[in-house]
Amino acid sequence: MRTQVAIVGAGPAGLLLSHLLARRGVDSVVIETRSRDYVEQRVRAGVLEHPTVELLREVGLAERLDREGMAHEGITLRFDGGDHRIDFADLVGNGITVYGQQEVVKDIIAARLAAGGDLRFEVSDVSIERIDDAPVVGFTGADGTRVELACDVVAGCDGFHGISRGNVGPDVFDREYPFAWLGILAKAAPTHHELVYANHANGFALYSMRSPEITRLYLQVPPETDAETWSDARIWDELGTRLGADGFTLNEGPVLEKGVTGMRSFVAEPMRRGRLFLAGDAAHIVPPTGAKGMNLAIADVGVLAEAFTAFLQHGDEAGIDAYSETCLRRVWRAEHFSWWMTSMLHNQPDGDPFTRRLQLSQLRYTVSSRAAATSLAENYVGLPHGAEL
Repeated sequence: MRTQVAIVGAGPAGLLLSHLLARRGVDSVVIETRSRDYVEQRVRAGVLEHPTVELLREVGLAERLDREGMAHEGITLRFDGGDHRIDFADLVGNGITVYGQQEVVKDIIAARLAAGGDLRFEVSDVSIERIDDAPVVGFTGADGTRVELACDVVAGCDGFHGISRGNVGPDVFDREYPFAWLGILAKAAPTHHELVYANHANGFALYSMRSPEITRLYLQVPPETDAETWSDARIWDELGTRLGADGFTLNEGPVLEKGVTGMRSFVAEPMRRGRLFLAGDAAHIVPPTGAKGMNLAIADVGVLAEAFTAFLQHGDEAGIDAYSETCLRRVWRAEHFSWWMTSMLHNQPDGDPFTRRLQLSQLRYTVSSRAAATSLAENYVGLPHGAEL
Protein backbone atom coordinates (compact mmCIF):
# COMPACT_ATOMS: atom_id res chain seq x y z
CA MET A 1 0.00 0.00 0.00
CA ARG A 2 1.21 3.51 -0.75
CA THR A 3 0.35 7.11 0.16
CA GLN A 4 2.19 10.40 0.10
CA VAL A 5 1.97 11.12 3.85
CA ALA A 6 1.60 8.54 6.63
CA ILE A 7 0.21 10.17 9.76
CA VAL A 8 0.66 8.31 13.04
CA GLY A 9 -1.90 9.45 15.60
CA ALA A 10 -5.50 10.69 15.29
CA GLY A 11 -5.43 13.51 17.81
CA PRO A 12 -6.01 17.14 16.79
CA ALA A 13 -2.56 17.41 15.18
CA GLY A 14 -2.76 14.31 12.99
CA LEU A 15 -6.37 14.82 11.98
CA LEU A 16 -5.94 18.51 11.15
CA LEU A 17 -2.79 17.77 9.15
CA SER A 18 -4.74 15.23 7.09
CA HIS A 19 -7.47 17.80 6.47
CA LEU A 20 -5.02 20.56 5.49
CA LEU A 21 -3.17 18.24 3.11
CA ALA A 22 -6.39 17.07 1.45
CA ARG A 23 -7.30 20.70 0.73
CA ARG A 24 -3.96 21.01 -1.05
CA GLY A 25 -4.38 17.82 -3.06
CA VAL A 26 -1.96 15.70 -1.01
CA ASP A 27 -2.92 12.13 -0.08
CA SER A 28 -2.54 10.79 3.47
CA VAL A 29 -3.47 7.84 5.65
CA VAL A 30 -4.06 8.36 9.39
CA ILE A 31 -3.53 5.43 11.75
CA GLU A 32 -4.53 5.35 15.42
CA THR A 33 -4.17 2.61 18.04
CA ARG A 34 -7.28 3.72 19.94
CA SER A 35 -10.88 3.41 18.84
CA ARG A 36 -12.77 6.26 17.20
CA ASP A 37 -15.08 6.39 20.23
CA TYR A 38 -12.10 6.74 22.57
CA VAL A 39 -10.47 9.65 20.73
CA GLU A 40 -13.80 11.44 20.34
CA GLN A 41 -14.58 11.18 24.06
CA ARG A 42 -11.11 11.81 25.51
CA VAL A 43 -11.36 15.03 27.54
CA ARG A 44 -8.26 17.17 27.25
CA ALA A 45 -7.62 20.85 26.59
CA GLY A 46 -10.45 23.30 26.13
CA VAL A 47 -8.93 26.73 25.39
CA LEU A 48 -8.48 27.71 21.74
CA GLU A 49 -6.26 30.68 20.96
CA HIS A 50 -7.53 33.30 18.54
CA PRO A 51 -5.15 32.19 15.73
CA THR A 52 -6.31 28.58 16.23
CA VAL A 53 -9.95 29.59 15.84
CA GLU A 54 -9.11 31.67 12.78
CA LEU A 55 -7.35 28.71 11.15
CA LEU A 56 -10.25 26.35 11.84
CA ARG A 57 -12.64 28.88 10.32
CA GLU A 58 -10.43 29.35 7.29
CA VAL A 59 -10.41 25.61 6.51
CA GLY A 60 -14.12 25.01 7.07
CA LEU A 61 -14.01 23.33 10.48
CA ALA A 62 -15.63 25.96 12.69
CA GLU A 63 -19.37 25.70 12.03
CA ARG A 64 -20.15 23.93 15.31
CA LEU A 65 -17.34 25.74 17.13
CA ASP A 66 -18.89 29.12 16.26
CA ARG A 67 -22.30 27.87 17.34
CA GLU A 68 -21.36 26.13 20.59
CA GLY A 69 -17.97 27.53 21.60
CA MET A 70 -17.83 29.93 24.53
CA ALA A 71 -16.06 33.18 23.62
CA HIS A 72 -14.04 34.74 26.45
CA GLU A 73 -12.61 38.24 26.38
CA GLY A 74 -10.45 37.90 29.48
CA ILE A 75 -9.44 35.90 32.53
CA THR A 76 -9.42 36.67 36.24
CA LEU A 77 -6.38 36.42 38.52
CA ARG A 78 -7.57 35.89 42.09
CA PHE A 79 -5.09 36.59 44.90
CA ASP A 80 -4.78 38.69 48.05
CA GLY A 81 -8.47 38.00 48.60
CA GLY A 82 -9.53 39.94 45.51
CA ASP A 83 -10.21 39.64 41.78
CA HIS A 84 -8.14 41.25 39.06
CA ARG A 85 -9.39 40.91 35.49
CA ILE A 86 -7.05 40.78 32.50
CA ASP A 87 -9.18 42.28 29.70
CA PHE A 88 -7.94 40.65 26.50
CA ALA A 89 -10.31 42.57 24.24
CA ASP A 90 -9.09 45.91 25.57
CA LEU A 91 -5.42 44.97 25.70
CA VAL A 92 -4.93 43.08 22.42
CA GLY A 93 -8.25 43.29 20.58
CA ASN A 94 -8.99 39.55 20.59
CA GLY A 95 -10.03 36.79 22.99
CA ILE A 96 -10.05 33.02 23.29
CA THR A 97 -12.75 30.39 22.81
CA VAL A 98 -13.54 27.55 25.21
CA TYR A 99 -14.31 24.48 23.11
CA GLY A 100 -13.14 21.04 24.15
CA GLN A 101 -10.37 19.18 22.34
CA GLN A 102 -12.69 16.22 21.91
CA GLU A 103 -15.15 18.49 20.09
CA VAL A 104 -12.41 19.64 17.70
CA VAL A 105 -11.55 15.99 17.09
CA LYS A 106 -15.19 15.08 16.38
CA ASP A 107 -15.48 17.93 13.89
CA ILE A 108 -12.35 16.97 11.95
CA ILE A 109 -13.17 13.24 11.89
CA ALA A 110 -16.63 14.00 10.51
CA ALA A 111 -15.16 16.27 7.84
CA ARG A 112 -12.47 13.79 6.81
CA LEU A 113 -14.85 10.83 6.59
CA ALA A 114 -17.37 12.89 4.62
CA ALA A 115 -14.60 13.70 2.14
CA GLY A 116 -13.49 10.06 1.86
CA GLY A 117 -10.41 10.40 4.06
CA ASP A 118 -8.53 7.24 5.04
CA LEU A 119 -8.66 7.04 8.86
CA ARG A 120 -7.79 3.71 10.46
CA PHE A 121 -8.61 3.20 14.11
CA GLU A 122 -7.70 0.35 16.49
CA VAL A 123 -4.49 -0.58 14.68
CA SER A 124 -1.69 -2.39 16.53
CA ASP A 125 1.99 -3.38 16.19
CA VAL A 126 2.95 -0.07 14.62
CA SER A 127 6.49 0.24 13.26
CA ILE A 128 8.32 2.99 11.38
CA GLU A 129 11.23 1.94 9.17
CA ARG A 130 13.60 3.39 6.55
CA ILE A 131 12.89 6.92 7.72
CA ASP A 132 16.10 8.30 6.20
CA ASP A 133 15.06 7.80 2.58
CA ALA A 134 11.95 5.70 1.78
CA PRO A 135 9.74 5.40 4.85
CA VAL A 136 7.50 2.42 5.51
CA VAL A 137 4.92 2.43 8.32
CA GLY A 138 3.83 -1.04 9.30
CA PHE A 139 0.70 -1.83 11.29
CA THR A 140 -1.91 -4.48 11.87
CA GLY A 141 -5.40 -3.29 11.04
CA ALA A 142 -8.48 -3.78 13.18
CA ASP A 143 -9.36 -6.79 11.02
CA GLY A 144 -6.00 -8.46 11.73
CA THR A 145 -4.49 -7.76 8.31
CA ARG A 146 -0.84 -6.70 8.28
CA VAL A 147 -0.22 -3.56 6.22
CA GLU A 148 3.09 -2.14 5.00
CA LEU A 149 2.40 1.49 4.11
CA ALA A 150 5.06 3.01 1.86
CA CYS A 151 5.11 6.80 1.83
CA ASP A 152 7.19 9.86 1.03
CA VAL A 153 7.09 11.34 4.54
CA VAL A 154 5.82 10.41 7.99
CA ALA A 155 4.16 12.77 10.49
CA GLY A 156 4.56 11.57 14.07
CA CYS A 157 1.48 12.97 15.84
CA ASP A 158 1.07 10.16 18.37
CA GLY A 159 1.91 12.00 21.56
CA PHE A 160 4.59 11.78 24.20
CA HIS A 161 4.17 8.01 24.72
CA GLY A 162 3.84 7.12 21.03
CA ILE A 163 6.29 5.28 18.81
CA SER A 164 7.35 8.28 16.71
CA ARG A 165 9.31 10.22 19.33
CA GLY A 166 11.67 7.31 20.01
CA ASN A 167 12.55 7.05 16.32
CA VAL A 168 13.86 10.60 16.13
CA GLY A 169 16.44 10.37 18.92
CA PRO A 170 16.78 14.11 19.45
CA ASP A 171 18.28 16.12 22.23
CA VAL A 172 15.73 16.47 25.00
CA PHE A 173 15.12 19.42 27.31
CA ASP A 174 12.73 18.78 30.16
CA ARG A 175 11.66 19.83 33.62
CA GLU A 176 9.49 18.07 36.19
CA TYR A 177 7.40 20.27 38.48
CA PRO A 178 6.95 19.33 42.17
CA PHE A 179 3.16 19.43 41.99
CA ALA A 180 0.25 18.13 39.94
CA TRP A 181 -3.36 19.00 39.14
CA LEU A 182 -6.32 17.12 40.56
CA GLY A 183 -8.98 17.79 37.96
CA ILE A 184 -12.69 17.13 37.89
CA LEU A 185 -15.40 17.39 35.26
CA ALA A 186 -18.69 18.18 36.98
CA LYS A 187 -22.29 18.40 35.86
CA ALA A 188 -22.67 21.88 37.27
CA ALA A 189 -23.50 25.06 35.41
CA PRO A 190 -20.70 27.67 35.45
CA THR A 191 -21.33 30.64 37.72
CA HIS A 192 -18.61 32.83 36.23
CA HIS A 193 -18.35 33.66 32.53
CA GLU A 194 -14.54 33.43 32.30
CA LEU A 195 -11.64 31.39 33.66
CA VAL A 196 -10.40 32.16 37.17
CA TYR A 197 -6.77 31.47 38.15
CA ALA A 198 -6.46 31.51 41.94
CA ASN A 199 -3.26 31.83 43.95
CA HIS A 200 -4.18 30.77 47.50
CA ALA A 201 -2.20 29.88 50.62
CA ASN A 202 -3.47 26.29 50.27
CA GLY A 203 -2.32 26.06 46.67
CA PHE A 204 -3.39 26.93 43.14
CA ALA A 205 -6.93 26.41 41.81
CA LEU A 206 -8.45 26.91 38.38
CA TYR A 207 -12.10 27.52 37.60
CA SER A 208 -13.06 26.78 34.00
CA MET A 209 -15.88 25.30 31.98
CA ARG A 210 -16.60 23.11 28.96
CA SER A 211 -20.20 24.06 28.20
CA PRO A 212 -23.15 25.92 29.74
CA GLU A 213 -23.86 22.74 31.75
CA ILE A 214 -20.36 21.37 32.49
CA THR A 215 -17.66 22.85 34.75
CA ARG A 216 -13.97 21.90 34.67
CA LEU A 217 -12.02 22.57 37.89
CA TYR A 218 -8.51 21.91 39.15
CA LEU A 219 -6.62 21.87 42.44
CA GLN A 220 -2.86 21.89 42.97
CA VAL A 221 -1.84 18.65 44.74
CA PRO A 222 1.41 16.72 45.33
CA PRO A 223 2.44 14.69 42.25
CA GLU A 224 2.04 11.35 44.05
CA THR A 225 -1.62 12.04 44.86
CA ASP A 226 -4.14 9.24 44.27
CA ALA A 227 -7.36 10.83 43.04
CA GLU A 228 -9.41 8.18 44.82
CA THR A 229 -8.20 9.45 48.19
CA TRP A 230 -10.09 12.68 47.51
CA SER A 231 -13.82 12.30 48.06
CA ASP A 232 -16.16 14.49 46.06
CA ALA A 233 -17.11 16.34 49.23
CA ARG A 234 -13.46 17.04 50.06
CA ILE A 235 -12.82 18.33 46.53
CA TRP A 236 -15.78 20.70 46.59
CA ASP A 237 -14.81 21.93 50.05
CA GLU A 238 -11.24 22.70 48.98
CA LEU A 239 -12.39 24.34 45.75
CA GLY A 240 -14.70 26.53 47.81
CA THR A 241 -11.79 27.55 50.03
CA ARG A 242 -9.27 28.32 47.29
CA LEU A 243 -11.72 29.97 44.91
CA GLY A 244 -13.60 31.87 47.60
CA ALA A 245 -14.12 35.57 46.97
CA ASP A 246 -16.76 38.20 47.65
CA GLY A 247 -19.66 37.82 45.25
CA PHE A 248 -18.44 34.48 43.85
CA THR A 249 -20.52 31.32 44.12
CA LEU A 250 -19.50 27.81 43.13
CA ASN A 251 -22.16 25.47 41.80
CA GLU A 252 -21.66 21.89 42.94
CA GLY A 253 -22.90 18.84 41.07
CA PRO A 254 -22.17 15.20 40.22
CA VAL A 255 -18.50 14.57 39.44
CA LEU A 256 -18.35 12.94 35.99
CA GLU A 257 -14.57 12.45 35.83
CA LYS A 258 -11.70 12.75 38.29
CA GLY A 259 -7.96 12.35 37.79
CA VAL A 260 -4.46 13.62 38.55
CA THR A 261 -2.31 15.22 35.84
CA GLY A 262 1.43 15.59 36.32
CA MET A 263 3.15 18.85 35.41
CA ARG A 264 6.15 18.86 33.12
CA SER A 265 7.92 20.80 30.40
CA PHE A 266 9.51 18.86 27.54
CA VAL A 267 11.03 19.84 24.19
CA ALA A 268 12.64 17.57 21.61
CA GLU A 269 15.24 19.11 19.31
CA PRO A 270 15.19 18.75 16.39
CA MET A 271 11.58 17.83 15.56
CA ARG A 272 12.72 15.85 12.55
CA ARG A 273 14.88 12.92 11.52
CA GLY A 274 15.13 12.16 7.81
CA ARG A 275 11.59 11.84 6.49
CA LEU A 276 9.97 11.60 9.95
CA PHE A 277 8.57 14.84 11.39
CA LEU A 278 7.22 15.21 14.94
CA ALA A 279 4.25 17.42 15.77
CA GLY A 280 2.30 18.19 18.91
CA ASP A 281 2.93 16.28 22.13
CA ALA A 282 5.36 13.94 20.37
CA ALA A 283 7.71 16.93 20.15
CA HIS A 284 6.84 19.09 23.15
CA ILE A 285 4.86 19.17 26.38
CA VAL A 286 3.90 22.31 28.32
CA PRO A 287 2.35 22.58 31.78
CA PRO A 288 -1.36 23.28 31.25
CA THR A 289 -1.34 26.59 33.13
CA GLY A 290 -0.76 28.57 29.93
CA ALA A 291 -3.35 26.63 27.84
CA LYS A 292 -0.86 26.05 25.04
CA GLY A 293 -0.74 22.29 24.36
CA MET A 294 -3.37 21.81 21.63
CA ASN A 295 -2.68 25.26 20.19
CA LEU A 296 0.99 24.43 19.70
CA ALA A 297 0.06 21.17 17.98
CA ILE A 298 -2.23 23.01 15.57
CA ALA A 299 0.47 25.62 14.85
CA ASP A 300 2.94 22.79 14.12
CA VAL A 301 0.77 21.13 11.51
CA GLY A 302 -0.07 24.45 9.88
CA VAL A 303 3.64 24.82 9.15
CA LEU A 304 4.04 21.14 8.27
CA ALA A 305 1.17 21.10 5.77
CA GLU A 306 2.73 23.93 3.79
CA ALA A 307 6.18 22.33 3.94
CA PHE A 308 4.91 18.90 2.83
CA THR A 309 2.92 20.42 -0.03
CA ALA A 310 5.90 22.34 -1.39
CA PHE A 311 8.11 19.26 -1.13
CA LEU A 312 5.68 16.71 -2.59
CA GLN A 313 4.23 18.85 -5.38
CA HIS A 314 7.23 20.95 -6.37
CA GLY A 315 10.31 19.20 -4.96
CA ASP A 316 11.01 22.27 -2.80
CA GLU A 317 12.80 21.16 0.39
CA ALA A 318 13.18 24.60 1.97
CA GLY A 319 10.06 24.21 4.10
CA ILE A 320 10.81 20.77 5.44
CA ASP A 321 14.41 21.79 6.13
CA ALA A 322 13.23 24.83 8.12
CA TYR A 323 10.34 23.03 9.84
CA SER A 324 12.06 22.30 13.13
CA GLU A 325 13.64 25.72 13.56
CA THR A 326 10.41 27.49 12.58
CA CYS A 327 8.24 25.57 15.05
CA LEU A 328 10.74 25.60 17.90
CA ARG A 329 10.71 29.40 18.05
CA ARG A 330 7.00 29.28 18.89
CA VAL A 331 7.45 26.24 21.12
CA TRP A 332 10.05 27.91 23.31
CA ARG A 333 7.95 31.09 23.57
CA ALA A 334 5.04 28.95 24.77
CA GLU A 335 7.30 26.99 27.12
CA HIS A 336 8.48 30.20 28.75
CA PHE A 337 4.97 31.62 29.09
CA SER A 338 3.64 28.36 30.55
CA TRP A 339 6.56 28.15 32.99
CA TRP A 340 6.02 31.80 33.99
CA MET A 341 2.30 31.31 34.64
CA THR A 342 3.00 28.10 36.55
CA SER A 343 5.73 29.64 38.70
CA MET A 344 3.65 32.71 39.49
CA LEU A 345 0.49 30.85 40.51
CA HIS A 346 1.57 27.61 42.25
CA ASN A 347 2.81 27.24 45.80
CA GLN A 348 6.21 25.65 46.20
CA PRO A 349 6.18 22.47 48.34
CA ASP A 350 8.81 23.84 50.73
CA GLY A 351 6.63 26.86 51.53
CA ASP A 352 9.59 29.21 51.08
CA PRO A 353 8.35 32.64 52.22
CA PHE A 354 10.82 34.43 49.94
CA THR A 355 9.38 32.70 46.85
CA ARG A 356 5.86 33.41 48.07
CA ARG A 357 6.56 37.13 48.27
CA LEU A 358 8.14 37.10 44.82
CA GLN A 359 4.95 35.51 43.44
CA LEU A 360 2.71 38.11 45.02
CA SER A 361 4.97 40.90 43.79
CA GLN A 362 4.75 39.55 40.24
CA LEU A 363 0.98 39.17 40.44
CA ARG A 364 0.51 42.71 41.77
CA TYR A 365 2.76 44.13 39.08
CA THR A 366 1.00 42.16 36.33
CA VAL A 367 -2.44 43.48 37.23
CA SER A 368 -1.31 47.08 37.92
CA SER A 369 0.90 47.61 34.87
CA ARG A 370 -0.79 47.85 31.46
CA ALA A 371 2.45 46.75 29.79
CA ALA A 372 2.70 43.63 31.96
CA ALA A 373 -1.00 42.81 31.53
CA THR A 374 -0.65 43.26 27.76
CA SER A 375 2.25 40.81 27.67
CA LEU A 376 0.14 38.21 29.50
CA ALA A 377 -2.84 38.84 27.22
CA GLU A 378 -0.77 38.71 24.04
CA ASN A 379 0.76 35.38 24.96
CA TYR A 380 -2.48 33.85 26.30
CA VAL A 381 -4.62 34.85 23.31
CA GLY A 382 -1.92 33.56 21.00
CA LEU A 383 0.74 35.13 18.83
CA PRO A 384 -0.22 35.18 15.12
CA HIS A 385 0.79 32.16 13.08
CA GLY A 386 3.80 33.11 11.02
CA ALA A 387 4.90 35.83 13.43
CA GLU A 388 8.62 36.33 13.94
CA LEU A 389 9.27 35.11 17.49
